Amino acid sequence: MVMAHSSTGVLEQRTYTEGHTVTGEVSLPPSRDGTAHAIAESEATPGREKSECRSSSQDAGELAQRTQSSEGRHRNKEPQERKMGKTPSLQTISTKRLRIAQAAKQYPDSGFNTLAHNIDIEWLREAYNRTRKDGAPGIDGLTAQEYEQNLEANLQSLLDRFKSGTYQAPAVRRVHIPKGTDGKQTRPLGIPTIEDKVLQRAVVMLLEPIYEQDFLDCSYGFRPDRSAQQALDAVWEATMKLRGGWVVEVDIRKFFDTIPHGTLLDTVRRRVRDGVLLRIIGKWLNAGVMEDGCVKRSEAGTPQGGVISPLLANVYLHEVVDKWFHTEVLPRLVGQAKLIRYADDMVMVFEVQSDAERVFKVLPKRFGRYGLALHPDKTKLLKFSRPPWCQPKTKRSPGHPQSFDFLGFTHYWGRSRRGAPVVKQCMSKSRLSRVLHQIRAWCRANRHERLAKLMPSLGQKLRGVYGYFGRIGNIQVLANIFYETQLALRKWLSRRSQKGKVKWKRLKEYLKRYPLPRPQITRGTSMQQTLVLTSRMRETCTSGSVGAPGG
Repeated sequence: MVMAHSSTGVLEQRTYTEGHTVTGEVSLPPSRDGTAHAIAESEATPGREKSECRSSSQDAGELAQRTQSSEGRHRNKEPQERKMGKTPSLQTISTKRLRIAQAAKQYPDSGFNTLAHNIDIEWLREAYNRTRKDGAPGIDGLTAQEYEQNLEANLQSLLDRFKSGTYQAPAVRRVHIPKGTDGKQTRPLGIPTIEDKVLQRAVVMLLEPIYEQDFLDCSYGFRPDRSAQQALDAVWEATMKLRGGWVVEVDIRKFFDTIPHGTLLDTVRRRVRDGVLLRIIGKWLNAGVMEDGCVKRSEAGTPQGGVISPLLANVYLHEVVDKWFHTEVLPRLVGQAKLIRYADDMVMVFEVQSDAERVFKVLPKRFGRYGLALHPDKTKLLKFSRPPWCQPKTKRSPGHPQSFDFLGFTHYWGRSRRGAPVVKQCMSKSRLSRVLHQIRAWCRANRHERLAKLMPSLGQKLRGVYGYFGRIGNIQVLANIFYETQLALRKWLSRRSQKGKVKWKRLKEYLKRYPLPRPQITRGTSMQQTLVLTSRMRETCTSGSVGAPGG
C-alpha cells in the first residue's frame, strides 16, 4: 500500500487480487451501515488503471473504495436486502441526493466514478412524476397518457435498457416556433419522446446535486430556487450600487446549436466519470434531429427543448464564463464589477470604463477558445452612468446614459417620486409587441367560445403577464396591456355574427359579470420597496403638515 497526502484528503493506492489498482482516491467517512465510500480525485495518476467499485448500499453517488472486511459485509448483506423486498421511498431518494451534494461540496476538485447505480425503478418513477405530461409527443407519437397505461412495465424496460447499455436515444423532433412579432423569424425547438424525457429527468436529478455545489451566485437560469426575477433584482442592485457605470451586453450566436460535443463532454468528465452516464449523454448529443422526415446529425449543439439541455448549458457556461470572470478577471480590475447570467443571456456591470473596455476586447477570444461566437451587433459596450442632471457640474460627463435590455425589461435611468436618480425597469418594446400580438391572436382564435369559458382563460393569461412583468415602475405598461386587451376583446366579440358591433356599454356588462384581473405590482427588490415606501411616507407627512392647524 502506497499512501500520499493532498489538499483534499488522503490518497490511497490498493492492489486487489484481480490485479486492478485504484489510484487517486479520497477516503470518505463511513456511512451509517459501516460502508466506507470514496470519490476519485480529479487528476488520476497517468499509466495506472482505475477500478470502479461501487457500494451496494446505494446511499450516495460516491465511488466506494472498500476494504476486504467491508466487502465481506456487503456480500453477506446483499441476500438479506433482496429477501426484504422493500422499495426505496421518496425520502430515500432525497437522502441519496443530499449525500451526493455533501460529498460534492466536501471535495470540490474530485470526480464521481460511479453514479448510475442510484437510478432504480423508484428513481425513474419519481422522474416520471416530475416530467410534464402536457407536452407534445416526440417522433414516436406516444403521449404521456398512453405511456402511463402500462407505466410499471415501461419503466422497468427503460431501466433494464439503461443499465445494460442497450438504450438507443431516439432523434428529437424539431419544430419551429415564432420568435418575433412579424412571423418571419423562428426559433428551432426540439421535442424528445416521453421515454427520453423521463430518462433525461432521472439523469438531471442525479447530476444536479453535484453541479449545484460548483455553480456560482451569478448564475440564475434553470436552477433550483432561482428565477429570472432574482436575476433582474441582481441587475438593479448592481447598477444602483455602482452608480450605473459601464454595461457589457453579451449575446452568443446560436448558443444551443454550436456547443462542441467533445469540449462539452470533457467539461462534464471533470466531475462525472461514470461511464454509463457519459455514454448516455453522448447518445443524446449524437441522436440528431428529425425534420421533414430526415434525421440530421451534427458534431455540435444540444437540442433546445430537451430536459437535460439547460443543465449541460449551465455546466458549459460555468466553465467558459463564470469561473473565468471570478478567478481571472475580477482580480485584475481597478474598480468593482458584477456578472449576472441567466442561461445564455448575460450582462456585465463595471465601475470603471477602462475595465469594461479591456474585458469587452478579450471576450471574443475567450468564447472562440470554446467553439462559441458572439453576435457582433447584439454584443455591446454601453455607457450607463448617472444622467448629467443628477451630477455636480464639475463632474458631469458628456452624453446621456444609454439603456439596455435584459430578460424582457429595458433598464434606464429615471427619477423617483422625490426626484432622486434611480434605475427603472420597464417592459421592452419588443416584448410588449409580442405580448399584445399573442393576446390579439388568442382573442381571434377563441372568439366563438362561451363567455363563461373565454373570460376566465383570458384572465389567466393576464395574470401570467402581471406575474412576470409586474415590477415596480412598470404599472403604466401593464395598464396599457389591460386596455389593449379590452379593445381586442371588443373587436373579436363584434365579429361573432353580423348583428352589429359590441358597444362599450355591453362590454362593460360582460366585464362586470366576468371581471378581468386589474394590473398590479407583484415584483420588486427589498431595496426598491423600501425606497417606494419611504417616498410615500415622506409625501404623506409633508401633505399632513401643510394642512395642520397653525401650519
